[in-house]
Amino acid sequence: MTESNGAPRGAGGGSMPDWEKRFRAPRVSLPDWAEDAPDRSLFVSNATGTYELYAWDRATGEQRRATDRPNGTTDGVLSPDGEWIWWFSDKDGDEFGVWLRQPFGGGDDVPAVDGLEASYPAGLAIGRDGSTAVVGRSTDEDGTTIHVVRGGGAPEEIYRHRESAGVGDLSHDGTLIAIEHTEHGDAMHSALRVVRPDGTTVAELDDTKGGTQELGLEVLGFAPVDGDTRLLVGHQRRGRWEPMVWDVASGEETGLSLDLPGDVSAEWYPDGSALLVAHSFEARSDLWRYEFGSGALTRVETPPGTVSGATARPDGSVEYLWSSAAEPSVVRSTSGGVVLDPPGLKAPVSVPVEDVWVEGPGGRIHALVQKPAGTTGPLPTVFEVHGGPTWHDSDSFAAGPAAWVDHGYAVVRVNYRGSTGYGREWTDALKHRVGLIELEDVSAVREWAVSSGLADPDRLVLAGGSWGGYLTLLGVGTQPDVWAVGLAAVPVADYVTAYHDEMEALKALDRTLFGGTPEEVPDRFTASSPLTYVDEVKAPVYVSAGVKDPRCPIRQIDNYVDRLAARGATHEVYRYDAGHGSLVVEERIKQVRLELDFAARHLS
Repeated sequence: MTESNGAPRGAGGGSMPDWEKRFRAPRVSLPDWAEDAPDRSLFVSNATGTYELYAWDRATGEQRRATDRPNGTTDGVLSPDGEWIWWFSDKDGDEFGVWLRQPFGGGDDVPAVDGLEASYPAGLAIGRDGSTAVVGRSTDEDGTTIHVVRGGGAPEEIYRHRESAGVGDLSHDGTLIAIEHTEHGDAMHSALRVVRPDGTTVAELDDTKGGTQELGLEVLGFAPVDGDTRLLVGHQRRGRWEPMVWDVASGEETGLSLDLPGDVSAEWYPDGSALLVAHSFEARSDLWRYEFGSGALTRVETPPGTVSGATARPDGSVEYLWSSAAEPSVVRSTSGGVVLDPPGLKAPVSVPVEDVWVEGPGGRIHALVQKPAGTTGPLPTVFEVHGGPTWHDSDSFAAGPAAWVDHGYAVVRVNYRGSTGYGREWTDALKHRVGLIELEDVSAVREWAVSSGLADPDRLVLAGGSWGGYLTLLGVGTQPDVWAVGLAAVPVADYVTAYHDEMEALKALDRTLFGGTPEEVPDRFTASSPLTYVDEVKAPVYVSAGVKDPRCPIRQIDNYVDRLAARGATHEVYRYDAGHGSLVVEERIKQVRLELDFAARHLS
């Protein structure tokens, strides 16, 4: 066993390589803006080397760093009146903390809600008066509770349940609160409840009842008009995510005729007369405007690639965060030009992504491939497996895969069963045989990569973070003769211990995936746990872990690593003082260096 120290072989001097520039280049998120003070915005940037919240006064152009913590800050909300920045303060990335707030123009941070102890966050909605808020919180002891705070007074509990729930939205006039909940025990498919600020129920919507299909709902937002009781809702009634309008006062449900393939989401234009539609299909996305009066659907022009977020401004323009696999992310506006262009180093471009479709045991699998320009196979190939699992890889810029391409590797990313963006059945397919189903799809794409001449079968790397890290450890154990190297970041390694140590919301998800607890369905947890197969592992394994991670806790990783060490298996482990990943640029670069070096040493 080797404990990595962050100084790998060959990491010395010389000019900065392109892969490192991509991590160091300043990046910004899509700015959030105050509903009643649209010149005031809040965004996240890594300009100082750590991801922090920034206040931006568009009228004056002034940008001010609002938070400054050693391990970074990304969870923040701007009050609708633009007077306050609320931000979530945890300890070194453990995700357990309290909401603080500070004046938009600067000043001391103060507790946003007196009387609420530290917890995991479960949603937040702030009223237009700036002094009313709906705060969701989750703890292992209480499950989920939701509280209303008025005018700085004591919080009033309006909701409590052992299963996962969260604050969806607060109506424009503050009289209605939308809650997403999983009281039925299915953490993958939420139901909706609308209540008054005193907690009394106004309306319920539950698509998990009355049928054999498991269908979910999500809150997309109340209409931005006083007295308007329309709630925009995402549903899965036609096998994919689509929006509809639910009038919570009358109960009327209005479906929208959007003839678009793939998943569709939406948000209101500020005057409530139209919707900004976000459309995702086969790893790309685009934007549309839907008019309520005419039913017209008009494209909002964006370049080919991926729109990671978008918002409609009061003047009717749309701001959006865009990138492609080849081109770094940028915040643009349909009114022309770049909205935020941070000064300093610019991220070098990478290579475009190629689409591959492979027949698999559960249907056609979509994979995205990048390789060094001008090269032909067979190449050393990294199968970079995405996390989630309810997520998907897209034609968007990612510094990690670009780093591998710079070092001569092909990179293959597989949108396995469990991924979003390919319909409800594809996303929901991984239940009970958790992990094993995803790896069947990875195997099918791996066979294509080798038979096509792209990948060198003796130099295959399985890599990923979070759920991707879990699949990496499970893969090198269940397919020991296939993979030459395994690189697992913040993984699930010992699923039974992980279940008992993880945050309550993830326990609920695991019960849904497996059909029960480790005590109720022990065979399923055993079959899906990397620890079960640790003695079969042949490939050198590199593991990185945050010691304060509440999602993939350190104890279960130590259990796995100890088993590798006991049998003298080749491995290295790197522990760092943060949670489920790091918000510090230098730390991210350090971890990529370690992975690149580990792979180079064991593939030579």
